[in-house]
Amino acid sequence: MSGHNKWSQIKRQKGATDAKKSKIFGKYARLITLESKKSNGNVSDPALRSVIEKAKAANMPADNIERAVKKGLGSDAGNMEPVLYEAYGPGGSALVVEGLTDNKNRTAQDIKHILSKNGSALAAPGSATWAFTHTSDGWEPQNELALSPEDASALENLIDALEENDDVQDVYTNATFPDV
Repeated sequence: MSGHNKWSQIKRQKGATDAKKSKIFGKYARLITLESKKSNGNVSDPALRSVIEKAKAANMPADNIERAVKKGLGSDAGNMEPVLYEAYGPGGSALVVEGLTDNKNRTAQDIKHILSKNGSALAAPGSATWAFTHTSDGWEPQNELALSPEDASALENLIDALEENDDVQDVYTNATFPDV
């Protein structure tokens, strides 16, 4: 067959995995930059150390980590701010979206757009966080909500769309997905 060789397959697969890694490394780099700025580059600071450990667990290269720490010390670090959005998704599931952004207005509009495309909308502050307990690992649901297979599929699509946004760090939900 003409045009079908092993290198073409490898190149396509490598491109797909590299894109996924790049997205993950970019999110960790933003977190490291923010924590580095807060701790003035002190790598022994617990918050910065924790983020670096998570980045290393995701196989982020050491030079990328060092670059992010140095960027936090420089004047070009920008004003990265943590943001928190709340929403209700398919089947009445509560969503908490944590993000890190340099422009709150742009991020809010992006999140609203993603939610509206998937049949949801932003909720008022405090309207979804009551269903969660904030821990050091994130937001743990206090009570879980079982979803139908259709709602579970719609919620998975919504979460995937939210996680594609560069400013979104984590998405938490109180929904349990049915076993298929």
